[in-house]
Amino acid sequence: MFHNSTYHIKKDDKVKILTGKDSGKIGKVLKVIKKKDSALVEKINIVKRHSKSRAKDRPGEIVEIEAPIHLSNIMLMCDKCMKPSRVKMLRLEDGKKKRVCKNCDEIIDK
Repeated sequence: MFHNSTYHIKKDDKVKILTGKDSGKIGKVLKVIKKKDSALVEKINIVKRHSKSRAKDRPGEIVEIEAPIHLSNIMLMCDKCMKPSRVKMLRLEDGKKKRVCKNCDEIIDK
């Protein structure tokens, strides 16, 4: 378990899936779950959940939802070079940290 204070993936990032049944697909991060070192990616890793009927007028159903995927199995997509890339952290003069693409040295955080 990483439980890192800084993660290379944030909400609304475009990521590429590296392993599993959805490998090679690209999606948008909906949520980062720090306790599990995982993320929910839009329309990726879809699982079916069965819900019981709660009332007589509302029957049970099968619901498809996104399951979390581990952060080690996804990679950030750079907007400039359009490739999955590793990320390095850069501290600016004003003290703020920015994520930088290792392929093209473009700042990812605007």
